[in-house]
This record gives sequence, C-alpha cells and structure tokens, in this order.
Amino acid sequence: MSAAPLATAEIIAVGTELLGSTRVDTNSLFLSDRVASLGIDLRAKSVVGDDRGRLAALFTAAVARTDLVILTGGLGPTDDDLTREVVAGALGLELDEDPAVVASLEQRFARRGLQMPPVNRRQAMVPRGATVLENPNGTAPGLLIELSGELGEIGGELGGRVVVLLPGPPRELQPMMEALCAGRLAARAGISRAHKVSLFIAGKGESHVEEIVQPIYSRWTAADPPIETTILSAPGLVELHLTLRSPDPVAARRVLDAARAELLAVLGHDVFSTDGRSLEEVVGGLLRDRQLTVAAAESCTGGLLMARLTDVPGSSAYVLSGVVT
Repeated sequence: MSAAPLATAEIIAVGTELLGSTRVDTNSLFLSDRVASLGIDLRAKSVVGDDRGRLAALFTAAVARTDLVILTGGLGPTDDDLTREVVAGALGLELDEDPAVVASLEQRFARRGLQMPPVNRRQAMVPRGATVLENPNGTAPGLLIELSGELGEIGGELGGRVVVLLPGPPRELQPMMEALCAGRLAARAGISRAHKVSLFIAGKGESHVEEIVQPIYSRWTAADPPIETTILSAPGLVELHLTLRSPDPVAARRVLDAARAELLAVLGHDVFSTDGRSLEEVVGGLLRDRQLTVAAAESCTGGLLMARLTDVPGSSAYVLSGVVT
C-alpha cells in the first residue's frame, strides 16, 4: 500500500546564532515557497538553539502532528551540531558511519591539498534507513527519512511521515531542496498544487487597501476551492497575494485571473505590477521601452535611488550617471 500524500509541513531552523539579533533565518523563506509550490500546507516555523533537550522536544511534537518536518542547520562536524543525533534518538534509530560519505569527504579535502580532520567523520554518521542527500557545495550531506514499520516501533507509529535534514548555508541547502521538490517530495505531495498571483500597490497604505478590497476577497473564502488572500506592507508598498490550491492548473489560472481583474477594477492605477516585478524593475522597463536614460544628483539619500535602479540586471541601458553630494 502506498503512503498517503504529504498534506502538512513544519520547518525547524536549528542554531543558537539564529536566536540573536545578528543572524536572520532566511532559509525558512525559501523553504516556505518550495513547500507551498508542492501544494503542502505549511503549519508552523520554529527556531531553536543548539540544545539537545529543546530540539528533541520541538522535533518530537512536530513529527507527531505533521506529515513533513524539515530541519535546517546543525549538520556540521563540531560538538554543537546536534541535529542528526537528536533526530535519530527521537526516532529510535541507530547511527552508522557511511563509508561512501567518508570517502566523499576525504576526496573533497584532498582536492584542496588537505587531509580531512578526524572530526569531520561525524558528518558521515547516518540514521539507519535514511537516504543520504549529496552536497556538492559543502561537507555536510543532507538526510531524508521516510518513516515506516521497517524502521522500528516509532517508525510504525508515524508511518508515512517524512523527515528531511538540510545543511544551514543557503548555497548548500537550496540545490538539495530543489532536487527533492523535483523528485522524492513531488512524488509524495499529491496532485494539488498551490497557484499564485500577486498585485503590488503604491500610493495607498495597508489599511486603505484593506478597506477597498476586503468586500471582494471576503467572498472568496466560501468558494470551492477557496482563494487565500494575504496583504503585506512595506515602506511605500503594499502587496496582495492570492493563492489557490487545485489539481488543475488551467482552471486555477482562470479563477485567479478573474480574481485579479476584480481587484484591478477597484485599485486602478495604484497597482504598478501584476507579474511580480519590483517598482525599480517596472521603472527600468518603461525607460528601456521609451529609449530614455536617467541620471540623479542625491544628497541625504546617499545614493539610495541609484542603488535601487542599478540593482536591476541590464540597468546600464538606461542609467546614465549619478552624483552624491
């Protein structure tokens, strides 16, 4: 019998540094987007320090109530890298050294003319029954554990659930997650997918936008399937995101296009983007289309205006010069 589709997910970011004020958990933003693209409902995101007891309690609660648990960080070679040991212990799985991982680590160091420190062998410890996820961009392999009775009593109780362990550095984590979304996770995600459209608005505050659009989107919650509406605000910008979960991408696009048209009708020219482009990208596109160039003399902005314009690839086609005085 095949396992039930993955319907819900939680993300746990591991690292004491993420609890301070100098490091931000940006991985969860990327993972949230990828999980949503599979049509899986993300129920919670958590950050926990390098503490065995707290991590074990948080993970045990998450895996008991959620189909998919993704943990990031804590897979390095040092004593405070606890994730693999804590997860294996919570699931009642023995850790075995994987000779293939050891060989891969040794080759990685050898290519740089170095000998692998013995401490790196910790990264070759794999929970029994787990799948190793290759990491061409770093030393910490990822791990995927599909729970079943074959993995012991706990695996039987939690049969069908999936646990994914990913390294913390984004350049290592992101390729692994992309590969999983195209392969193992996609195969377990069911047929529904999340489809999205967005509107970016300038010239109105969040409360003003809410007052205009709430009578429209309040009707969508009772639709079948419902459209989820999220309003986000930033300085000078309000974002409206519409999400619909459906197994039929053509039908979903038709419904979302109609919903977006309703919002455009009442928001008018305050909407500057409906395709995800930022304000500087839209301005740059208008300048390029009209074969115009722009220059700026800035004082108290310290060059902020030109910095935003030149953040767009290809901006040298229309940005002529700038002076900070």
